[in-house]
Amino acid sequence: MSGTAAELATKRAEKNETMALEPERTLLVFDLVSEHCGLDVNLVREIVHVPPRITRVPNAPHYVRGVINLRGTVIPVLDCAMKMGGPFTDTTSESRIVVAEFEGIQFGVLVDAVREVRTVADSLIETGDTSKNGTIGTDYVTGVAKMEDGRLIVLLDLAALFDINELLEEEN
Repeated sequence: MSGTAAELATKRAEKNETMALEPERTLLVFDLVSEHCGLDVNLVREIVHVPPRITRVPNAPHYVRGVINLRGTVIPVLDCAMKMGGPFTDTTSESRIVVAEFEGIQFGVLVDAVREVRTVADSLIETGDTSKNGTIGTDYVTGVAKMEDGRLIVLLDLAALFDINELLEEEN
């Protein structure tokens, strides 16, 4: 019996070693428009509760909910659901603003709920036309992570979703 236990331990160690060598990425997983979505955690600066008031900005695009004052810094709050063609929805006690930074621009992304930070092996991520039947637009998706428990996590491309390059041009 000890030979069997030793074989199992060796196999387990080999599997762990193989998994450790496999490229992976760490994602912030959140709910958005009835989908599990993920965002590279390196883009995330912090997660904050939605304040009682978001100040509207005149003539802003429809998906800009407004701005908030976050410790002295004015941060625009962008609504992913509205950007992707969904209706205006009220926030709930689980709603959060994910403060992200891309190429020096900080902005908040309104999400329905933050679920977890998770490391996902690159081999579990499928790229290409990923959301034919889902509610997330494929122009804004970099891939889908297929989790062992059967869940799918749609990986969002914030730069494409909010046209960050256009925002960069406007700031310069």
